[in-house]
Amino acid sequence: MQKLSQVKVKRKGQVTIPKEMRTKLDIEEGTTLNITTEDNKIILKPAPRLEAGEPVGEEEQKKLLQELEALRRRWR
Repeated sequence: MQKLSQVKVKRKGQVTIPKEMRTKLDIEEGTTLNITTEDNKIILKPAPRLEAGEPVGEEEQKKLLQELEALRRRWR
């Protein structure tokens, strides 16, 4: 059976993942997590690590940066 842990939500919506869970899932500072909801649950999963790939062109880079900035504005 999984151990139940409680965490408090801080002012900016931040929570601290208990150390034993971070260790078990190899989550460390800088790790990217995917977050979703299912029914009445919040689900966090480590995102797949990105591997180096083909460089993108200048136009594609600008598009990606614009999308990223739009996402950042929505989350603030």
